[in-house]
Amino acid sequence: MTDLHFLTIAEAARLIRVRKLSPVELTKAYLARIEALDPKLNAFILVLAESALAEAKKAEAEIAAGGWKGPLHGIPIGLKDIYNTAGIATTGHSALYRDHVPAEDARTVQLLKAAGAIMIGKLSTMEFAIGGPSFDLPWPPARNPWDLERQPGGSSSGSGAAVATGLCTGAMGTDTGGSIRNPAAWCGIAGLKPTYGRVSRRGILPLSFTMDHGGPMAWTSEDCALMMEVLAGYDPLDPGSADVPVPDFAGAIGTGVKGLRIGVIRHFFEKDVLPSAETGAAVEAAIAVFQSLGAVMSDVTLSPMEHYNAAGSLISRAEAFAFHAKTLKATPELYGASGRGRLMAGAFVKASDHVSALRHRTRLVAEMSAAMREVDVMILPTVVDVAPKFDPDGPLSFGASYTRPFNVTGFPAHSICSGYSAAGLPLSLQIVARPFEDHVALKAGDAFETATQYRAVRPAFATIEALAA
Repeated sequence: MTDLHFLTIAEAARLIRVRKLSPVELTKAYLARIEALDPKLNAFILVLAESALAEAKKAEAEIAAGGWKGPLHGIPIGLKDIYNTAGIATTGHSALYRDHVPAEDARTVQLLKAAGAIMIGKLSTMEFAIGGPSFDLPWPPARNPWDLERQPGGSSSGSGAAVATGLCTGAMGTDTGGSIRNPAAWCGIAGLKPTYGRVSRRGILPLSFTMDHGGPMAWTSEDCALMMEVLAGYDPLDPGSADVPVPDFAGAIGTGVKGLRIGVIRHFFEKDVLPSAETGAAVEAAIAVFQSLGAVMSDVTLSPMEHYNAAGSLISRAEAFAFHAKTLKATPELYGASGRGRLMAGAFVKASDHVSALRHRTRLVAEMSAAMREVDVMILPTVVDVAPKFDPDGPLSFGASYTRPFNVTGFPAHSICSGYSAAGLPLSLQIVARPFEDHVALKAGDAFETATQYRAVRPAFATIEALAA
């Protein structure tokens, strides 16, 4: 059998269902691996060992009694530490919230628990999902398991690092400008930013009210689909939640892409923001894979990417400052320097500029909707280049990416691993679908992953032997 910590959710679920794998055995394997590897990876802020084992024993008893609840039953999941957890600290990776203990779980945490998933711990983030890979916070930043000197991407940094290393089968991330897809890209995993309104954000510490998204991060597109089976749905207590039918996410997996119309947003990465040569070559290779699978390729033209980025930056900065204004004024010293600077920038966004950005966003949504009448999905890189090295003395950065346009429009966007650089670092591809057709992006990602061998490669750090060497 594959090492337990390298099982996908789908693989582990099949074994658990027929009682060839114990949720307790699986959870113990992850806890042992966390203990051995995380001191150098820093993916976890808090490991919930005692409660995770109790949940695993409960799941095992339920399954033994014939009460299997579905593919997440008995599966260890990590939570980015901006998801509220009842009676357990939710810190936002900030000194300001070091002692913040919510009374209620986030809605998505409630759904995961109801499905029998095991909450194995709280994962590091960039401070309040905006503060850069900072070294002046109560906990160190997570590191990239492909090269510990490199950044894992943000802001769902611990989620990306933990999944890639085999410290949990799946994780929850959030995405306001690319914060699921960037770490998915740099850590070589799959990560879905769902359609705006598809997954409840109730109980997630907010950043930008109109661009925040919560979503799954896992080793494969199939695993993201299994998580979406549980996460997707209407929440009347989330003002941004949409009451629309939920598709069969799992049923879309394995259906292939023959006849699927795929549009390539070439000008985003051939003119607007130029990628590295390896990133560009990986996109062309991915196009060839999809063509070999029977997809129909064409080019798509939108407004220049800077139009999307400008609108998104104005909106997110203004809305982030609105949430943090009171505490920034009262206790600025409790923020890290990067987070404080990024958040304070929103104080200088005029109301008229915010409104203009919102109106421009309406036009951009209409433009993207019109373009997608001619194609079923669009593809482009996720990020410009492989993960950069940490530079504690240099400017803090999330790195350049192609992600923000789809936060601005709310369209679902999925990042997958599309190969590796000459140095062995992950490259990535982004797949964008129409609103509430997230399952189409996931099935395209699954088809690519199945047709290639990239899911068979794990980071060298992801073995205890490598750590001991």
